[in-house]
Amino acid sequence: MQDKVQAVIDKIRPSLQADGGDLELVSVEDGVVKVRLQGACKGCPMSQMTLKNGIEKILKKEIPEVDRVEGVE
Repeated sequence: MQDKVQAVIDKIRPSLQADGGDLELVSVEDGVVKVRLQGACKGCPMSQMTLKNGIEKILKKEIPEVDRVEGVE
């Protein structure tokens, strides 16, 4: 499942990079995907919205086994 998640993240990354941010996959465990926001995304006040309404929504749509996405430092 980690490879599937990484493939979806690789599709999302160009959008984040266009705004000066980035995304790193940390782990996938029991349906929980942990990611680290980087660059401009790291300190952005909208980062939690991006995480939940953007990244989590896309991952759940592409991979039904994903229950949630959590940001880690």
